[in-house]
Amino acid sequence: MTIVPVDSHTRLRPLALGDEPSLARQGDDFDIARWMRDRFPHPYTRESAESWVQFNLDVVPVCNFAIEVDGELVGCAGILLGDDIHRASCEIGYWLGRTHWGKGTATRVVRALTQHAMDGLRLERVFASVFEGNVASCRVLEKSGFRHEGVMRRSVLKNGVHLDSHLYARVVGDP
Repeated sequence: MTIVPVDSHTRLRPLALGDEPSLARQGDDFDIARWMRDRFPHPYTRESAESWVQFNLDVVPVCNFAIEVDGELVGCAGILLGDDIHRASCEIGYWLGRTHWGKGTATRVVRALTQHAMDGLRLERVFASVFEGNVASCRVLEKSGFRHEGVMRRSVLKNGVHLDSHLYARVVGDP
């Protein structure tokens, strides 16, 4: 089982049967869904959580993790592996339940998952795309050693609005 230690209270672990109630409770928040891709549903129902857990049960290598703080599931973090010429890269994504915002948890999770992608999966580049206006996520990435590489103008259509997207990345060897 792939466990990624984050700190003495936090770890990333594979999603498992039984996580559904916590996922639905933590994820059912418009202020989370508004910054996620459309495949992250709102409302985030028990059925949504069941589908997500089921999807991830047999994926190898483990790419999507439960964020667990003091034994409680408080969100998810994952990577989307690139393929073909992008096979040495992955995209990182994450979300936390509202009660864990502003505590540095997301930054610690992003650092740990990025290190796992580079060391454990031998990837060269980890990147993230952040919707315009998501200042908190930009700060998480910056504090995690990601560099702002540019703006992809009007590259996102979210809730009927065209938005810019900010591209952040970290490569092996970055401080």
